[in-house]
Amino acid sequence: MDFKPIEGRQFPRFSGIKTFFRLPIADLNEKFDVALFGVPFDGGATYRVGQRFSPSHVREVSSLGRGYHWGRDTLFSKNLKVADIGDCPTVPIDLKQTYERIEKFVGEVLNGNKKFVACGGDHSITLPILRALKKKYQKSLGLIHFDAHFDTYPPAWDCDFHHGTFVRHAVEEKLIDPKKTIQIGIRGPFAVKEDAEFSKKNEITVWSVDEIRKKGVEALSQIWPDFGDMPVYLSFDVDVLDPAYAPGTGTPVIGGLTSYEAQCFLRHLPKINLVGADVVEIIPDYDPTQITQLFAVDVMFEILSHLSAFA
Repeated sequence: MDFKPIEGRQFPRFSGIKTFFRLPIADLNEKFDVALFGVPFDGGATYRVGQRFSPSHVREVSSLGRGYHWGRDTLFSKNLKVADIGDCPTVPIDLKQTYERIEKFVGEVLNGNKKFVACGGDHSITLPILRALKKKYQKSLGLIHFDAHFDTYPPAWDCDFHHGTFVRHAVEEKLIDPKKTIQIGIRGPFAVKEDAEFSKKNEITVWSVDEIRKKGVEALSQIWPDFGDMPVYLSFDVDVLDPAYAPGTGTPVIGGLTSYEAQCFLRHLPKINLVGADVVEIIPDYDPTQITQLFAVDVMFEILSHLSAFA
């Protein structure tokens, strides 16, 4: 199979079957490097819902995605074989069953020695993904986490698993090394003072929006944590952006990053052993302009370009 996007001059970008970046649909048994897939689930959301519809909408908007990265001078489809493998199975009314299905599905991707970029889904989907990665690599991972929120929160309505708890559980289950974890774009207001205590107590690096504004992306990008050769996962919640740039999200918070600042952070990622990534919390119904979906496409593009640059 030729793992190349359909050319826009062959079929106009508004036509054809919608896949991520107009790439071919492939079976996991085929030989390729990076799998793209959707995780249509919002059963872990505590406020707005509709994240289950984002994979299909992001696929549609990704028809506008191109493969050449000007700054990196890379064409990801030249260095990598990338394919859309469809959606991970989920159970819309049962979080526990969905976790089991996500972990199994991602495990099958990893068994084929493939890297991946997942399109969620609410942020609760990241926990079972990390569980699958821990099983594969038999060690704690480094984590790069873009978000307005710490996601270290306590149970909600006595439910200990939801989209605001994945980091806490990942630390407690030793899925990630907190000293090799960085959270970017965090900002208030918070519900209580204790919201920030978990990250501080566990020595997680936090680059708040206040710090980003004071020091700048360029300066901070010179002091990434030293991940060495450990496997690293990147999780990108689109609410890290100011709602002016990403209105279609579950828990919008004023005062976030611009889309360009987020791009710059992704473009300044150091050479790391990036084994997987996700972009989550897109709700198409709250953004009929498709700006949020288009940014999710760009996050996936930047990740693919990073993988391509160090392939």
